[in-house]
Amino acid sequence: MSKRILIVDDAAFMRMMIKDILVKNGFEVVGEASDGAQAVEKFKELNPDLVTLDITMPEVDGIAALKQIRAIDPNAKVIMCSAMGQQAMVIDAIQAGAKDFIVKPFQADRVLEAIKKTLS
Repeated sequence: MSKRILIVDDAAFMRMMIKDILVKNGFEVVGEASDGAQAVEKFKELNPDLVTLDITMPEVDGIAALKQIRAIDPNAKVIMCSAMGQQAMVIDAIQAGAKDFIVKPFQADRVLEAIKKTLS
């Protein structure tokens, strides 16, 4: 069975880019969300194998969403997505339980490497 992934990013273009990489490589994108509050709701509803989570979003940011998701499921596999220059936030995310992070703009091989490593 293909792994089920939830994509969370406030930019539709970024969601489309990462979805394209995943689908072409045999992953199933079960849902998308555009902010942290939606991400938590979709996580509860869909129970994905993995979540890609943008750090910087309106309303509820990625780190707050990560903490809420990990409170629901301490074993949740979450990979953070960030633009260049957000190293401090990436460190916060890893400390909050993120398994890995990928930098925008997305490089397909790096995205796949992070996902395969996190799911193995």
